[in-house]
Amino acid sequence: MTKINRKLALDYHQYPQPGKTEIVPTKPYRSPEDLSLAYSPGVAYPCEEIKKNPDTSYLYTGRGNLVAVISNGTAVLGLGNIGPVASKPVMEGKALLFKVFAGLDCFDIEVDENDSVKFVEHVRAISCTFGGINLEDIKAPECFEIERQLKEQCDIPVMHDDQHGTAVVSAAALINALRIQSKNFDSVRLVVNGAGAAAVACTRLYMSLGVRKENIVMCDSKGVISTRRDNLSDIKREFATDLPYETLAEALVGADVFLGLSVANVLTPDMIRSMAPRPVVFALANPDPEIDYESAMASRRDIVFATGRSDYPNQINNVLGFPYIFRAALDCRATEINEAMKLAAAHAIAALARQPVPDSLRRAYHDHSLAYGAGYILPKPFDKRLLTEVAPSIVKAACASGVARQPILDLHQYALHLSTLIQSNDAYITDLLKNLGAA
Repeated sequence: MTKINRKLALDYHQYPQPGKTEIVPTKPYRSPEDLSLAYSPGVAYPCEEIKKNPDTSYLYTGRGNLVAVISNGTAVLGLGNIGPVASKPVMEGKALLFKVFAGLDCFDIEVDENDSVKFVEHVRAISCTFGGINLEDIKAPECFEIERQLKEQCDIPVMHDDQHGTAVVSAAALINALRIQSKNFDSVRLVVNGAGAAAVACTRLYMSLGVRKENIVMCDSKGVISTRRDNLSDIKREFATDLPYETLAEALVGADVFLGLSVANVLTPDMIRSMAPRPVVFALANPDPEIDYESAMASRRDIVFATGRSDYPNQINNVLGFPYIFRAALDCRATEINEAMKLAAAHAIAALARQPVPDSLRRAYHDHSLAYGAGYILPKPFDKRLLTEVAPSIVKAACASGVARQPILDLHQYALHLSTLIQSNDAYITDLLKNLGAA
């Protein structure tokens, strides 16, 4: 891959026109009759139908294929609280990924509001425009309450991707990592470094997979979050441990799994060497992980190691999750994205990594050794099978859990429909592969 520098990135965003997305008409517009149908007087008829039955907005408008990416820019990955305007390139990028990988249209909306109550009011008021809402880059602890309230007040799926996208994809990675290491969820000891939105969501989802609460130690910048500490927030109190550890180093002795969603360089080779045999280490701090890849791999030979970086094996990348979660949720008109849907997504992503890797994908990544194992626990983002494998699994879970307002019973036919979306997006994928130098 070409090494990204400032000039290359700025030119990419500015030329041939500023930004990364645009609006394209989906109906004819070249004749007076076309324009009369598109606007006045023809537009009155669908308006009247929607007035009588708001659900028909999914028939006569693009709402059912439209996601909002909404942020106030208070916790932009790797950049911090840079504000709403400076966060717009990130949100436009997210919109591009929704379109490229799942065929979903997307508006990015940057809200200049840090007050949680007012932010919720703003988003709720515009929610009728969309089929789903992807919250993005909102700082903790406000993000927890914002998501909770919006899920209660909106009748469309709402998901804070920094929490649940990371949780789903890292859970998929952990399913395969533990499988490779011959360990079980209900017996592993987990150490989490970081107590922010992503760390909390990941830990909760791991518990849904079987990790026992008594086997979890969570650390923050002050050390182990224990019941002996005063003035813990409600979130931290949820994970406070009675175990006699005070530091990260102490907690890691004999641990099976390390999950880092914190800061660079807090994990040392000696700490990894103190872990149990066949450890799993997810160092997900961005842009620099808790320990660099070379040091981690040199620390011991029996490790399964992952980061959030694309230049090393086992990238835990949210793009493996959120496009397909929203695709499925919108297609079956789910009222929410629930735990069953997230677990279904994690299992489907993990299962795809265990399937044979197509030669076309190996060529695209210039790596003919790609195969399920310690260095390949997740599918690659450009694996076109993600859409047809993951989205139907999520739809099935939505229907089974009773949140699908428009159940899809023939999942085989649904997968065939999704494959047509892949074909229509081939031009996008081809362009992106060219950027990888793989065309």
